[in-house]
Amino acid sequence: MTAPADSPQAGREAAAQSPAAEGSGWRARLARARWLRTPVFVFLATRIGIMAVAYVAGSVIPPASTIYHLRGTDNRLLDIFGSRWDTGFYVSIAEEGYRYQGVELPSVAFFPLLPLLMRGLAAIVGDAVVAGILVANLALLGALIVLYRLVLEEWGAAAAERSVWYLAVFPASLFGSAIYTESPFLLAAVGALFVARRGRWLPAGLLGIAAALTRLHGLLVAVLLVGEWWRQRRSAATGRPSLAALAAAAAAPLGSVAYMLYCWKAFGSPVAFATAASAWGRVPKPPFATMAEAVQAPPGGWLAGLLAGTIHVDNWIDLSAVLVFLALGCALLALSRWGEGLFVVLGVTLSFGSGLLMSQRRYMWVLFPAFVLLGVWGERPWLDRALTLVSVLGLALFTALFATGYWVG
Repeated sequence: MTAPADSPQAGREAAAQSPAAEGSGWRARLARARWLRTPVFVFLATRIGIMAVAYVAGSVIPPASTIYHLRGTDNRLLDIFGSRWDTGFYVSIAEEGYRYQGVELPSVAFFPLLPLLMRGLAAIVGDAVVAGILVANLALLGALIVLYRLVLEEWGAAAAERSVWYLAVFPASLFGSAIYTESPFLLAAVGALFVARRGRWLPAGLLGIAAALTRLHGLLVAVLLVGEWWRQRRSAATGRPSLAALAAAAAAPLGSVAYMLYCWKAFGSPVAFATAASAWGRVPKPPFATMAEAVQAPPGGWLAGLLAGTIHVDNWIDLSAVLVFLALGCALLALSRWGEGLFVVLGVTLSFGSGLLMSQRRYMWVLFPAFVLLGVWGERPWLDRALTLVSVLGLALFTALFATGYWVG
């Protein structure tokens, strides 16, 4: 990220590859289609690969004892992506509504937009599980398309291709095809920044609200958009956005407020979702306290733990993800990408401040500006190959474990 956003080189590349490129010849049509063709290819290649690994894993790896089947086992792929870990909560909410009192794990901990979309689509397709998988995958495809266009217009086609590729092969990207909130959140967050770059602040604010209705991290879309508002305000290359635009940019928390009002009316507590999250052991804790617990030496020392296989590798994977994304967020701040940098750094802090390392790799995946930065840096062949190799191997491993009911985030 060394060239300014409005550099002539970036502008020429964007103009050449933009959907708005002029011309009617086959080359012009091909250039216009690239913004769609590349993300669709990346989506299909990675999703087909994930399905293949999941299918084979279901045949050769003994399933975990905790595995459950919402729709039986007649359709293995439907079972894998619709009946693992948190997916059951979203299906239950879509079909039966929220539960709070009198249950061990209250479903009110899960935000409402995904179940609402599932319920609406289930009226058409006839099954909430099928609806959830469709919503997740369509949202992921949409997020890849919008991210490609977002990066294309500033950094060119090569960086855009790498950004969507790194996002799609990140080891936790398998959750983008299961009934989880990651894909809808990504689409809302990337879409909000994309339309804000065009000065369309009302749609940006509405997408921010949608992100905050998807998960608690949606609050941070306000930081992303306010940072973009400030960038445009100071830039001579763009029109100065109004104070009304600032209000729209900061509107994302209204989504969380709406859910709090629902919790207050339905369950008597506006913070019922936070209270429910404590059932999973998620309580606010200083990030450094969580890190100190993670790096505490096992009984007998590190070497003995390594030789005996008693080191909790899962925690170290999550801690590594936290540290990498924190570093990428700081790099964005060092490059004066204030909105994107704060979005990543605060996203890491909010996730890591929950008191648990569990699921951090999944939470990091939605911090998309980090993948934009990697997409720009990935012009170095050694880095591109290293990122691809590590990501593909991790994605295959996590997919195989997830398919057979083991915990991967």
